[in-house]
Amino acid sequence: MSELTCLKLSVVLWLVHILIQAGFGNVELPFGYLFTARDTPVPPKGVMFGRATRALGNYVENLAPFVALDLGLIATNHDGGFGPTLWIIARVVYIPLYLFSVTYGRSAAWGVGVAAILMMLFRL
Repeated sequence: MSELTCLKLSVVLWLVHILIQAGFGNVELPFGYLFTARDTPVPPKGVMFGRATRALGNYVENLAPFVALDLGLIATNHDGGFGPTLWIIARVVYIPLYLFSVTYGRSAAWGVGVAAILMMLFRL
């Protein structure tokens, strides 16, 4: 995939994370809670909302360097190689591994994503 396609997919994946988190929030939190200012924390009924929230946080932490490097590759007209595509694949795989608590698999997918970011860095 091109660097621009991967950049677009990274935004789509961010939206998927938010929708997953909101979906579990609607199931595990009291009705209407997500429409409030959430000044008073309410414990969720299960673990999936917390996992989805942490997975989203991890995604956002990894999105910033990906976007910076991807834009750098685009702006300098450098080929990112397989790095941007590998990052997207790793982050897609990461979501269900985190949600279903596949401990070593989740860490492996995260590691592949970090390796993809390093691949991009070295191609700049």
